Amino acid sequence: MAVRLPRPHRDDVRIAVAGLLGGLLLWVLGLFPRPAGDNGIVLWSPEWAALLPLVVTAGCELLRRTMPRTGLLIGVVMLTVDTITRGNVATVVLFTDLVYAAVLYGTPASARRIPWITGLLTVLAAVVPVAVWQVPEAILIGVGVGVVGLAPATTGLIVRHHRDTAAAERLRAEQTALLAEIDRTQAVTAERARMARELHDMVANHLSAIAIHSTAAISLDDPDTTKDALGIIRENSVEGLAEMRRLIGILRDSSGDTEPSAAPTLDGLGALVDTARANGLDVTLDTTHVKLPAPVELAAYRIVQESLTNALKHASPGRVTVTLAQQDSTLSLRVTSPYGDRDGPRAPGSGAGLVGMRERVALLGGTFEAGPESAPDADVSRDGKIWTVHATLPTTLGGTE
Repeated sequence: MAVRLPRPHRDDVRIAVAGLLGGLLLWVLGLFPRPAGDNGIVLWSPEWAALLPLVVTAGCELLRRTMPRTGLLIGVVMLTVDTITRGNVATVVLFTDLVYAAVLYGTPASARRIPWITGLLTVLAAVVPVAVWQVPEAILIGVGVGVVGLAPATTGLIVRHHRDTAAAERLRAEQTALLAEIDRTQAVTAERARMARELHDMVANHLSAIAIHSTAAISLDDPDTTKDALGIIRENSVEGLAEMRRLIGILRDSSGDTEPSAAPTLDGLGALVDTARANGLDVTLDTTHVKLPAPVELAAYRIVQESLTNALKHASPGRVTVTLAQQDSTLSLRVTSPYGDRDGPRAPGSGAGLVGMRERVALLGGTFEAGPESAPDADVSRDGKIWTVHATLPTTLGGTE
């Protein structure tokens, strides 16, 4: 099967055609670097003989990008042939371009070796003739070899180095842009998760109470019960609306018409427990703590809030206890509620409560556990079990939520 050679670049075609036409013009004008019969140096004196290395070297220009080493090797042979004819300046110029292209477009090994080889040949061409002929003019041979070989090789090496550096910088810039985009995406995702937790924790408690008491108001034909349920529904609706306004204020620009209010702290646990009692839970609160970092207080408040919401929806009848205790550099938070068989939740849930609590604790570098366990007092639950939410939060933070 025939092997198809790579298609030459259009610029290489232009260089080959321009070199060939220039050489032909010099040949037609009879401008030869070596006259015929010059002390026997020209061994092949017919004028047409100088066309052979010119045409072949011009053809090698078509390989300067696709097969640069092959083009250079053929060019070396043609330059040697050119030296035994009357010669053509265009052939020498085309050869220098082949040396340049071999360094610039060739393999890394060729780019390293060719400058060393041409440098060594330049030194030898300068030293050996002077040593043999004992005339200072002989050093011009080394100068000529340097101009034809070393100069284009060095130029090609410099250009290649600049191109490699530019490519590396472009790659580094692309990688930096990619990392920046990844960081931006992660930041957006983290912020969306944070706002989702805030929205869930703020609204779920009030909406759960509204759902439970509205069900009671509908199912019980008792005006007093209905009136009490509607009062609780109104209270939770107003509080839920206030929480939503606070969240919207956080999302707004500070120059807007709504200023974000302060985030809830542990000082608000009393009011939170009172609301839970109004919603029908038997809750006790036991807390001993000093002022803590804002992220810790917000996380602890939200965990208690979500735990009370879950107790309102899922817990069996009985006492719910909330305990906070600060020990050294940690805050221990524990919420227990009766656990037993129930036909179903008193209000629908999304299943995101435990996930949100676990995420809050993980962001602060704490520990979180939730699940049923045996109750120390069998009277707490019909089955002698309680549902426990236990979180340990560090009070000295290396990061914030």
